[in-house]
Amino acid sequence: MKSSKNFFIILTLVLLTGCGGSGGGGGSTPAVVSIALTPVNPSLPVGITQQFVATGTFSDGTSHDITTQVIWSSSNTSFASINSTGLATGVAVGTATIIATFGTISGNTILTVTPAILTSISVIPANPSIPAGNTLQLAAFGRYSDGTSHDITTQVTWSSSKTLVATVNSGGLATAVTAGTTTITATSGSISADTTLTVTIAATGNNVLPITVNGSLCSSNSYLNKPCVSVTVCTPGTTTCQTINDIILDTGSYGLRIFQQVLTSVSLTPVPSSSGSLAECVQFADGSADWGPVQIADVILGNEPAVSVPIQVIDSNFFGTFGSSTCGFLDASPSAAGFNGILGVGLFAQDCGSGCANSANNGRYYTCSGSSCTGAKVPLPNQVQNPVALLPLDNNGVIVQLPSIGLDGSPSVNGSLILGIGTQPNNVPSGVTTFPANQSAEFTTTFNGAPYNSFIDSGSNGLFFSPPASSPIPNCPTFSAWFCPSPDPVDLSATNTGAFGSPSGQVSFQMGNFESLVFSFNNVFPDIGGSFPSGFDWGLPFFFGRNVHVGLDGTVSILGRGPYWAY
Repeated sequence: MKSSKNFFIILTLVLLTGCGGSGGGGGSTPAVVSIALTPVNPSLPVGITQQFVATGTFSDGTSHDITTQVIWSSSNTSFASINSTGLATGVAVGTATIIATFGTISGNTILTVTPAILTSISVIPANPSIPAGNTLQLAAFGRYSDGTSHDITTQVTWSSSKTLVATVNSGGLATAVTAGTTTITATSGSISADTTLTVTIAATGNNVLPITVNGSLCSSNSYLNKPCVSVTVCTPGTTTCQTINDIILDTGSYGLRIFQQVLTSVSLTPVPSSSGSLAECVQFADGSADWGPVQIADVILGNEPAVSVPIQVIDSNFFGTFGSSTCGFLDASPSAAGFNGILGVGLFAQDCGSGCANSANNGRYYTCSGSSCTGAKVPLPNQVQNPVALLPLDNNGVIVQLPSIGLDGSPSVNGSLILGIGTQPNNVPSGVTTFPANQSAEFTTTFNGAPYNSFIDSGSNGLFFSPPASSPIPNCPTFSAWFCPSPDPVDLSATNTGAFGSPSGQVSFQMGNFESLVFSFNNVFPDIGGSFPSGFDWGLPFFFGRNVHVGLDGTVSILGRGPYWAY
C-alpha cells in the first residue's frame, strides 16, 4: 500500500512541475510585449509571393519566431493577400499594410506591390523552315508574373547565331540567306528564348509551280489565306494557249475548274453525252456551288508536257436557270467568287469515280440538250480529271510546301507545289509520316478525347472543327462562324491516326481571335479557324511550316500506295 501511495505522489509532482514553468518556484509564463515583421517595408511585383516572418519580444527580454502563432491579415486584399503562414501575394499595383496579431499585441509593415515582371519568353513559330530568299515574321510572347501573356515582338532584342544563314531585324522579321540552320534568339534583360530556323534550298524544276498565298498570283479582291497558282490552258492540239492566274490550289477536290469569263483566248471542245453536252454541278462545304459544261482542254502545269484533260467551265447561265434551280447557290463570276478557278490536286484521279460511272442519279453529272438537263452516267475518262494523274512521269501525287509564319500573320507568303513524289531529285520525301486515307479521303483526328473524320484541305482558309462541349472555344460575336478565344492565342493539340488504325502522331496548333486578326494589315494567318459540324478540316493553316504530301489513289511511291496524306 505504501509503494502505491508514493507512486501517486511522484506522478503528481511531475505534473505540477510540468505546469509550473519555473522549476517549482511558482513563477508566471513570459508574455509577448511587441512584434516585429521582416522584411521591413518590402516591395514585390504583381503575382510574386513574399514570406513574412513575425518575431515576438517577450517580457523576460527574450525573442522568438512566432510566425505560425500569430494571425496574419492585409489592410487591403485588393492589392495584397496573405495566408495563415505569412505568405503574401501581390494582387494589383498599390500598397497594403501587413499585420501580425498575437492576442492584444500586433506588429505591421507596409508592402508595396509593383507592376508584374517578365518571367519567361516564347518564340513562335517553333523551329520553322523556309526556303532561301524568303522571309519569315517571328513573334515573341512574354509571360508575366501575374500569369498574363503579351506580344513583346517589338520590345525584345533579336539576334541570329549565323547571319550567313539568316538575318533577323529589330521587328523579328527573319530573312533566309542560304541553306543551313541558325538559332534566332529574343532577349529582354536577363530573360531570353530561341527557336531554330532551318533554311532550305528553294524548289526549282519543270515540275514546280509557284504558290502565292494572297500574293502576286492572286487577284486584288482575295479573301484571307487564299493559295493561288498559275495554270496554262490551250485549245486542244494547238499552241494557242492562255496562262491564267488566281487559280485556287485545292487538295480537297479533284480537277480543274475555270470561269468561262476568263477563257478569252482559247476554244475548248465539249465532252459529248448521249445526244447533248455534258455538264456538272459541284457543291462545296461553304454552301457555294459551281455549274457549267465539261470540256476538253490541253493543260500545262509548270513546265510539264501538256495533257489533254476534261475540265469544268464554270458558267452559271449554262442552259438557262437549270443550274441555279438544281445546283444551289452558284458562283456567278470571278469577282463575285473571289477567284478565276480551282485546281483540285486531291487524292483521286476523277472527281466522282465509279459512283457516277454506274448511276445516272448521281446528282452531279447531267446531259443537257434541247431545253433541259437530265442525270447522266459518265465513264471515268470523261469525268473532270485531276491533271496530275495524267502526267507522263510526275503523276503519283504532289507536295505542297509553305513556310512557317508568326501568329500575327503576314501580308503574303510564297511557296511551291511540286509535282510527283520520289520521281525527281527535288521531290524525294524526308522525315515524313504516311497516314493512309479511305475512299472518302479521310483519316481520324482525335481532339480532346473526341474522334473526328478528318481531311487535309488547302482550299479551306482556316482550321474547321466542332470542339467538344467539355472544352468549348468561343465563337466571335460579329463573325459568328469563326473562333474568338480570349485571351488568345490558345495552345491546342490533336492526334491524327491513319484510316486503318495506324500510324498516330500528335499535331500542336494555336487558335487566335479572328476578330482581332482580321482587322490587321495582314492577310495570311496560321491560327484562324471556325465551327464545322461534319468533321475536322485541316485547312490552309495546317500547311504552314510543313511539306504536305498528297499520294494519289492507286499509285505507288516510296511512301507507299495511295491514297495517303504524309507530312
